[in-house]
Amino acid sequence: MQIGELAARSGVPAKTIRYWEAQGLMPPPERTASGYRDYDAVAADRPRFIRRAQASGLTLGQIRQVLDISNEGNPPCEHVGTVVAERLAEIENRLAELRATRPHLRRLAERAAAQDPTECRGLCSIITAET
Repeated sequence: MQIGELAARSGVPAKTIRYWEAQGLMPPPERTASGYRDYDAVAADRPRFIRRAQASGLTLGQIRQVLDISNEGNPPCEHVGTVVAERLAEIENRLAELRATRPHLRRLAERAAAQDPTECRGLCSIITAET
């Protein structure tokens, strides 16, 4: 099948498939005599996998590692478990940072709503004002 059909079957745009191919996430397909990409029937599984992995928060580099492990004939699930646990810890840390920042931003928003724009002094009195 050509790239347009692969895109339709996998739900991933052809441009993205070409990008992933250039990044080594998709194996280079066979080519027809006229130079068109010619994907086999199972090729649609990989773009769907990559999309799901991205939706789970994995980076393309992490996805490449999983694919490499699988391509070597090894089960990648243990590695995926480690990567997912690390990503979850990153997300938990980021959420804690955001929760800690929220009260400060609320105070700034209140200050901004109450301030007359003509009284703005310096860099920005909303930010630079004490308390």
